[in-house]
Amino acid sequence: MNNKHLLFALSILLCGCHTSFAQKLEKQDAKTSFQTSEPWKPETDVRADATMVYGTVDRPGMSFEQRVQTWRNRGYLVQFMTGVAWGEYQDYFLGKWDGIDTHLEEGQRDRDGNEIAHGYMIPYIVPTESFIRYMQETQIKRVIDAGITSIYLEEPEFWMRAGYSDAFKKEWQNYYRFPWRPQHESPENTYLSNKLKYHLYYNALDKIFSFAKEYGKSKGLDIKCYVPTHSLINYTAWQIVSPEASLASLDCVDGYIAQVWTGTSREPNYYNGVKKERVFENAFLEYGCMKSMTAPLNRRTYFLTDPIEDRARDWQDYKRNYQATFAAQLMYPDVDTYEVMPWPDRIYQGLYEVSGTNRKERISRDYSTQMQVMINSLNDIRTSDERISGTHGIGVLMANSMMFQRFPNHNGYDDPQFSSFYGQTLPLLKRGIPVELVHMENTPFKETFNDLQVLVMSYSNMKPMKPEYHTYLADWVKKGGVLIYCGEDIDPYQTVLEWWNTEGNQYDAPSEHLFEQMGMQRKPEDGTYRCGKGKVIVIREDPKHFVLQADNDKKYIETVASAYTHRTKKDIEYKNNFVVERGPYLVASVLDESVSDAPLTLSGLFIDLFDKDLPVLTQKRIFPGEQGYLYNVEKVKSKKKAKVLCGASRIYDERQTKKCYSFVAKSPLHTTNVSRVLLPAKPVRVEVNGMNVQPEWDERSRTILLRFENNPDGVNVRIEW
Repeated sequence: MNNKHLLFALSILLCGCHTSFAQKLEKQDAKTSFQTSEPWKPETDVRADATMVYGTVDRPGMSFEQRVQTWRNRGYLVQFMTGVAWGEYQDYFLGKWDGIDTHLEEGQRDRDGNEIAHGYMIPYIVPTESFIRYMQETQIKRVIDAGITSIYLEEPEFWMRAGYSDAFKKEWQNYYRFPWRPQHESPENTYLSNKLKYHLYYNALDKIFSFAKEYGKSKGLDIKCYVPTHSLINYTAWQIVSPEASLASLDCVDGYIAQVWTGTSREPNYYNGVKKERVFENAFLEYGCMKSMTAPLNRRTYFLTDPIEDRARDWQDYKRNYQATFAAQLMYPDVDTYEVMPWPDRIYQGLYEVSGTNRKERISRDYSTQMQVMINSLNDIRTSDERISGTHGIGVLMANSMMFQRFPNHNGYDDPQFSSFYGQTLPLLKRGIPVELVHMENTPFKETFNDLQVLVMSYSNMKPMKPEYHTYLADWVKKGGVLIYCGEDIDPYQTVLEWWNTEGNQYDAPSEHLFEQMGMQRKPEDGTYRCGKGKVIVIREDPKHFVLQADNDKKYIETVASAYTHRTKKDIEYKNNFVVERGPYLVASVLDESVSDAPLTLSGLFIDLFDKDLPVLTQKRIFPGEQGYLYNVEKVKSKKKAKVLCGASRIYDERQTKKCYSFVAKSPLHTTNVSRVLLPAKPVRVEVNGMNVQPEWDERSRTILLRFENNPDGVNVRIEW
């Protein structure tokens, strides 16, 4: 065999070995991940477990497969993400894929015929059968052929203002079997239009993911399918329709990414008559919405945060709100899987405003250090049996149909800033009650009602899509639950064409059917009613008024408190903060507009993880509107074992002998590492890449503070004592 043939044979062997290795690699679980459309670069080597490579588009000089390989070469689990409602699909839109002149007419269009686009030549799509086939044949097949076994189809979004394209009109005729109706002409048309939008993306994801599962199976691969999506709260507030909770019941859906960040959570809302941003509170509700959506079906959920956001702001704004959303996600101790950031190229290499100046600059060393301390802690943090502080067992019911009646307004009825939802939640949350969100679509699962004592609901901003949901709610009440119904039932969607007024049913509003199921009159007045072992309390006021008007939530709060005490024989705890412990990690948030303006004081031996210098504290004060993230050194079980407790790099190859501890630290280039390292004794020698350094020693915590420049290839640290 000559050298040429030998080299060819070796390349074939290596290629086969690489393919099997890649397949084995992608079968592993990822606790942390991030998404990027770029190849590996030393400046963006974030060191999470997995990279979600975005899109299959080939670049000049680099194919999709080569882009994937750049991340595999650096030890990452490689996964795949792309948009399902929009994307770089010009070969489809321009007809190159199937020879048809164009598919651009399948883009979503508003009442004036304007295309709704995500960018130039990137329309938001009406997911037709041809588009579904395109996704299956050009995206899914190629990704699985590359050995990737985790697929994320993000943001199945249909704009509420859309619904006027020819493609949508055809889908209307196929679904409803009668001609298309303009949604702006009546509440019923709006409801039916949005219900169809909801169905179209449910159908699209079902078919694309089912194809992925089957195609993977044909190649001996177990494909996992996930939906990165905004919360039901955000989509409703932003007037977008998406399948949301219904997807959790599909066998082909393995989980979600909760796309919550400053951009979604800073959407202003009303409380006590004041409209403003309430980022922590919004984020807390958004993460809770996503968690409860999947909980009964045991689907995996990743929580996302973003150190910046899509809209241009200054670095101080980004930092403040990143801390708020980061703390909010950690308030759910039964979730420990995270997308640590999207688009690291944008974060590390983008230019943004410096507060109080006209200058723009890249992320500062201080902020990148703090951010990396935070995201590296997500690799370490685990689920916990500890619960967030406060009174538990009070829930608010929500349903996917919230998205069906937000746009446009009809008959003069308005729900400003989605206030009917916030009227039920913010008065509780602002008083330090960790309100739980309950999805109506999950009521068939008995786990949905676990530990639930009081449930608040309203049909002012949503409607039940199935009558059996009332059966499950009535059964829970009859067994002892307390249901509080808030609403006047006067919004124009009460009489849309739905099950409660068709097929022999003659209810003027869906609540009439609910009350009848509980043995009550169809239209009860304000008051309390017995129902088996439980109670139904009726408040004849739309919950939006609880927050749109100042000091108008007192009756609501008193009703909830009385119901809770009746059910549990305990009083509700009112406070202005939330605190949760997760192993050595302590997370706290202090609320403004609450029952007190007093700061929260925490005492112990802490490392402040929101401070880039990682100071050791014996006391931490957190003021209203602020959050805290602390590492409790006293929670460390073995003080004799050396360990990097926290730091701005990920730690590999740890080794310890009787008098020595060494490790390799990796993190993006052009960033600075700061780490707290626990040691059995004060060190006598510390080397970083073979050079002696003099770290700071803290006797109270028995830690040293190390500083050095990061390197994705690794920085070698050796400590002797």
